[in-house]
Amino acid sequence: MDIEDRFEAAELDRRLWLPYYLPQWSSRQAASARYSVDGGALRLRIEEGQAEWCPEFDPGVRVSSVQTGVLSGPPGSTIGQHQFRTGLAVREEQRATALFLALHGRVEIRARVTADPNCMAALWMIGYEDEPQRSAEICVMEIFGRDVFSDHTLVGMGIHPFRDPDLNDDFTRERVAIDARETHTYGIQWTENAIAYLVDGRVIRDSRQSPGYPMQVMLGIYQFGNPQPTGSYPKEFVIERFRASGLRS
Repeated sequence: MDIEDRFEAAELDRRLWLPYYLPQWSSRQAASARYSVDGGALRLRIEEGQAEWCPEFDPGVRVSSVQTGVLSGPPGSTIGQHQFRTGLAVREEQRATALFLALHGRVEIRARVTADPNCMAALWMIGYEDEPQRSAEICVMEIFGRDVFSDHTLVGMGIHPFRDPDLNDDFTRERVAIDARETHTYGIQWTENAIAYLVDGRVIRDSRQSPGYPMQVMLGIYQFGNPQPTGSYPKEFVIERFRASGLRS
């Protein structure tokens, strides 16, 4: 199944994207993305005065993110995707929704990021967690504003296993000769045995291991801490295209 979104419609394609960030650990209202779709771009924003998405479990973090699936247990349970810390409990139950789940193939975006030192932009994938061990993360790209320079950018990429016993943590920040404030293409080629990480079509590194189960797409911008306002708001992660090919939904 081939998917492409050039964000040319007047609204976000709700057949593909949910405009919330891990709402089971917070709520859909608190985890709602600030965004606009215009002129062939999705603009994910951190706005001045934006509240923390989940102060109970993730204090100091503000997020605007979209994702292609969600799954959780009832309130009070520990059943939920991306258990990023111990002690998590579901605060708002989510109806199981799988708008798009990938299993092998190519996934990429064409995008530009902010150089704000308190912000980070990322394209990543997580297991749908219909079984608890199907929980790994593939980080396609993760860029902190403090790592963006005119002649190079440090781009995070790799695998975090979480509760998957068959994988090892394999994550690095690679120096790539780009200015990420300009538009570039970030992607992976995912096979049964390996993952190649690409920037502008060039392989930067690879992982000789591979999750073997469906994964949903996560796409977002984050602001950390309680910084003094720097520069102008909003802080933006601008995505001009999302494409996924050779995948299963």
